Amino acid sequence: MKINMDEKTKNQKGSVTIWPEKLYTQHEVDDLFKKRDDSSSKTKEIEEETRSSDKQKRQDNRIVAKLVKKSNRILVSISTHAFPFNLFPDIINVEEGRITVVNRHFLSSEVHSVDIKDISNVFINTSILFSQLVIISKTFEENEIKIRNLRTDEAVFIRRIIEGLRIFENKKIDTSNYTKKELIAKLEELSTTKIVT
Repeated sequence: MKINMDEKTKNQKGSVTIWPEKLYTQHEVDDLFKKRDDSSSKTKEIEEETRSSDKQKRQDNRIVAKLVKKSNRILVSISTHAFPFNLFPDIINVEEGRITVVNRHFLSSEVHSVDIKDISNVFINTSILFSQLVIISKTFEENEIKIRNLRTDEAVFIRRIIEGLRIFENKKIDTSNYTKKELIAKLEELSTTKIVT
């Protein structure tokens, strides 16, 4: 069946004759409608993919922002002491995701970082004047990091913070929502084991 597009129409100014460039069969008209429907469904699919990729980008940005916040926040930092004084004190920094130990020497220094999730245990060895903190790592080559000449109360405090962070890590608790002060208070509450000195 041929559709004749040649027709006269009337408007306010008079009659107008329309001359089509091509005559279409019913099958061709159906194909044109089908192509239009297919292209609109493809457009909808593209829009949905764009929306989902935008959503994923926003989600990724939030995760990265939390990781940056966690990695830049030093919760506790202490240095070693020696009698009568220490020219090159070692430093231990406890961040939310890792422990960093800086061993300083005359003209050099060594830096060791251990992720909280890789710490298997933390010990304190006490003596008359000072204490030693021993961090046992699952991945560190020598398996343990020793920090000597710490004040006993500082060693106990930093051990409690590390143990609290280990609990948070095991339970997959997001610590980036806490302020530094709130987080330290929560970590101390988690590890209230009485330590005999």
